[in-house]
Amino acid sequence: MDATVIGLYGGGALVFMSAYAWFHRRHERRARESLEETRQAGIGEPATLHPKIDPAKCIGCGSCVAACPEGRVLGLIERKAQLVDPSHCIGHGACRTACPMGAIVLVFGSEQRGVDIPHVGPDFQTNVPGIYIAGELGGMGLIRNAVEQGRQALEAIAANGRRGGGEVLDLMIVGAGPAGLAASLGALEKKLRFVTVDQETVGGTVSHFPRGKLVMTAPARLPIVGKMAFRETSKETLMAFWEDVIRRTGLKVQEKERVEAIESAGECFRIRTTRGEYRAANVLLAIGRRGTPRKLGVPGEDQSKVVYRLIDPEQYRGQHVLVVGGGDSALEAALAVGEQEGTTVTLSYRSGAFSRAKPKNRQRIEAAEAAGRVRVLFHSNVKEILPTEVVLERQGETIRLPNDAVIVCAGGILPTAFLKSIGIEVETKYGTP
Repeated sequence: MDATVIGLYGGGALVFMSAYAWFHRRHERRARESLEETRQAGIGEPATLHPKIDPAKCIGCGSCVAACPEGRVLGLIERKAQLVDPSHCIGHGACRTACPMGAIVLVFGSEQRGVDIPHVGPDFQTNVPGIYIAGELGGMGLIRNAVEQGRQALEAIAANGRRGGGEVLDLMIVGAGPAGLAASLGALEKKLRFVTVDQETVGGTVSHFPRGKLVMTAPARLPIVGKMAFRETSKETLMAFWEDVIRRTGLKVQEKERVEAIESAGECFRIRTTRGEYRAANVLLAIGRRGTPRKLGVPGEDQSKVVYRLIDPEQYRGQHVLVVGGGDSALEAALAVGEQEGTTVTLSYRSGAFSRAKPKNRQRIEAAEAAGRVRVLFHSNVKEILPTEVVLERQGETIRLPNDAVIVCAGGILPTAFLKSIGIEVETKYGTP
């Protein structure tokens, strides 16, 4: 090989290496900028299940960064993957699947913020044999993940050999949200003798989203029905889909029936509801994590104008409305009510940033504030609710606002007492799987 050819090869390699180095530096700069932005904004705490990277195993290949559908959640800094924008993470785990070195595990909570999670095994069975948990109660808030968990939990139940007989059902499914509906369809497909109940209506948390709210989801497979191919859709479209599935499959859901107690009864469980009593060999809890709404504990909160979820934004047209909270439900409620003609909306949040809300909601609330549709009061707390006013405190300042309605979106208290009454162990996770 003569010197000219060697020079061409060498020059090409140098160009490639230079381009690679430039590309790597640019991406690391962006990752550092994202990390600094989240730190300054005070949104460094992940809101849900999220990746934890072992730097000793990470080889800096960037597979996890490329695999994440949410964009800037992960970045490479000093040739190691890091969680640079935790607030964007929604816990679907694509990064863990993509990592060739097994350097990523999915964890709940952080060293600063603990999350209560019921004890659940790989087969979704709790420490109480025969009782299973799927969906939001187990920490999986995503619709796709809830559907998958409901389907997989049913597979485990069908394979465990526990069956009823006579008046004893094979399975009692508690909750008719995405996880409960997927499990119910699986039970229908496998011809199990089961009953599905919900203390409210079909759809679970989705049924209480504000009208027109976009629901972020991803393709999932439902038993009998097949692929559920939504990406982004409205509440109405998704609810219509569930209703059509129920109609086509003949699935029966007993709505407005709340489970009050579950007790061991020998080889089965006795389930007491607001309508009667059942016996079942297995129980699947597919209920939400909200449990009892978290209240403010301030004078005047017992008035009828105070509610804990938004049902219909139009009922607040022309009113002075206070929304309390900093999560997605609070931002979505403020946005929906703020679109009503003649309505003034104030959004009160005790912290200095919406660290638990999705990026799209944060962007929308910023736009609504700039347009004058919503007033945001960070570092504020409700002190008293009067018939025609609310009193807030913000960094030593007292603020009095005219008020016709208060919507409290402060989350809910995990039904720990209910779980413990069944014998289910609950653990507080501080950045652990």
